Amino acid sequence: MPDAIFADPRLAPIYDAFDGDRDDLTAYLDLADELGADRVLDIGCGTGCLAVLLADSGRTVTGVDPAEASLDVARSKDPTGRITWVHGDATTVPARGADLAVMTGNVAQVFLTDADWTRTLQGVHAALRPGGHLVFETRRPEYRAWEEWATDSAPVTVDVPGLGPVEQRFEVTEVSLPLVSFRYTYTFLANGTVVTSDSTLRFRHRDEVETSLGANGYRVLDVREAPDRPGREFVFIAERTA
Repeated sequence: MPDAIFADPRLAPIYDAFDGDRDDLTAYLDLADELGADRVLDIGCGTGCLAVLLADSGRTVTGVDPAEASLDVARSKDPTGRITWVHGDATTVPARGADLAVMTGNVAQVFLTDADWTRTLQGVHAALRPGGHLVFETRRPEYRAWEEWATDSAPVTVDVPGLGPVEQRFEVTEVSLPLVSFRYTYTFLANGTVVTSDSTLRFRHRDEVETSLGANGYRVLDVREAPDRPGREFVFIAERTA
């Protein structure tokens, strides 16, 4: 079940307003160029920011997400229907012979159990052509991002078109490594409505991720920094083996 921040029809439409400028996505466009990818699968596409950029670059794009409310927002950005939107996850995507599959943001960390992570890697494997690539990012556990999050808890208010001012509050609710849980609380100031969303992420070490990729039909080609977050993220580039 996707978190309320993505699945609640009251929260999905305000996600982009709080997410801000997605300058982190430029690196994925550059990687698609580097890898010569024409057919791209965006796993956990959310509100479709990257999928739209990829389609704008002339690529054939499939966006997949388990949160229908987020997909509704994504579809609104694609009025001509250039992108194939799939309600589901990596395990439900039909084999499409994709050149590249991507997981941006926190997507690779929402799979909390080894079994769920394995099923995801296998689902992506089936959707890629032989020699296709999987690229995703995951936070480095040694950076201990949750400690920074805990000190940055001041409320943020954004004036959302059509809804008025909305206040966002954030708190870390539990640290039980490798799992970290947190809560967003949104107050719609125009009418006082309060909606909360609870999330948990799993922080995997680099060797753990590399082992899981090797066990599920991938060859790790490179592990890079996220250009906009040096020292904080691993960016894995893996090739689907036969």
